[in-house]
Amino acid sequence: MSDLNDPRVFFAAERTLLAWNRTCLTLMAFGFAVERFGLFLHMIAPGGIAPGGRPIPETGMSFWIGLVFILLGASLSVLAALQFRAVLKTLKPVEIPAGYWVNMSVIMNLAVAAFGIALITYLFLQGY
Repeated sequence: MSDLNDPRVFFAAERTLLAWNRTCLTLMAFGFAVERFGLFLHMIAPGGIAPGGRPIPETGMSFWIGLVFILLGASLSVLAALQFRAVLKTLKPVEIPAGYWVNMSVIMNLAVAAFGIALITYLFLQGY
């Protein structure tokens, strides 16, 4: 529990949540790029054949690794929102500015997680 009675404690916690949000978005974007890399390899290879005569699968390891990165980003987004809510419970009312929407960043994190799950579903359905 904070004894500072200062709103900067709340804003520091919110900045930390938003930093986690950026990290989650980066993980999901990286996962999407990795997932699509296998498709890129398949498209640039003539006839889907790699040098050496080996066929390039449309959904190989890059597909699964990409999906794992996206899932990791979505999961971390939910965990960051839960952690922020736990920190909020330790703050005194004087540390939270009056009329401030404390749940806006939590809602945004949960929306990012929902879009991550939607992206995983879309890519999974497209891959098979």
